[in-house]
Amino acid sequence: MTTVTVVGAGGKMGQRVSNNLATSDFQVLFSENSPQGKELLASQDREVTDAAEAARQSDVVILAVPDVVLGKVSEALVPELKPGAIVLTLDPAAAYANLLLKRDDIEYAVAHPCHPSVFLERTTKEEYADTFGGIAAPQEVVAAFESDNETARKLADDVIRVMYAPVVDVHWVSVKQLAVLEPTLVETVACMVGSLLNEALHETVHTVGVPEPAARAMLLGHVQVALTNTLRGSNPFSDACLIAMDYGRESIVKDDWKKIFDDGELDKVIARMLKIDAVKRDN
Repeated sequence: MTTVTVVGAGGKMGQRVSNNLATSDFQVLFSENSPQGKELLASQDREVTDAAEAARQSDVVILAVPDVVLGKVSEALVPELKPGAIVLTLDPAAAYANLLLKRDDIEYAVAHPCHPSVFLERTTKEEYADTFGGIAAPQEVVAAFESDNETARKLADDVIRVMYAPVVDVHWVSVKQLAVLEPTLVETVACMVGSLLNEALHETVHTVGVPEPAARAMLLGHVQVALTNTLRGSNPFSDACLIAMDYGRESIVKDDWKKIFDDGELDKVIARMLKIDAVKRDN
């Protein structure tokens, strides 16, 4: 039987992946350091196993811990792994920055959920309520595995499909490509735009004085239209809307904004996220 360990099983992401793995056919071990996390796991009747002990038994070790400590956690656990084991992280930043302790006789994978699409056809209340994914709403996953060990990749794929279930598909890319997707595409751009929309709503209501129900209704409906028109080509924008869009770009967006896709800028934002001086490069 395949043994999978979740390190950080009492944390936010640790809980999400543990909930799915706990009902799987894998033998699952749970590791947690914090008293609060241990208490939570105890309330779920999940026995806590020492991380090093669990690592020695495992075929796959999922490091569900904050990015800023992944380097130290890998230094403690990677030496304990049996040859052929897989280290699976949930974000690409630490792998991209070469912070994970390297061993030639083990494999490394990264897998990040796409979350349920805004265009997902939801047919149940449970799917509608699951905005994050991993409970009821189907989602896709993007993963990186740069070894040519297809047996290990298949095992990683199997674990990924369980821990993020229900999964539509797993898309395999390089670590760098995954880092371009997150943070650059979805955090630097998409999440920032979401925050900007919220700020614009606040200004509309609290500075201009538009009643909040009217402003919120207008914004949320038009967000749907904006996304489907631009990303799916559902309908053309009106000529007047295009003029207003051009004004918005001129007023809000910097001319050189596409520099965020340069390698140096990717290094910069990941170093900032990991709270390190600079991204490490292999010699």
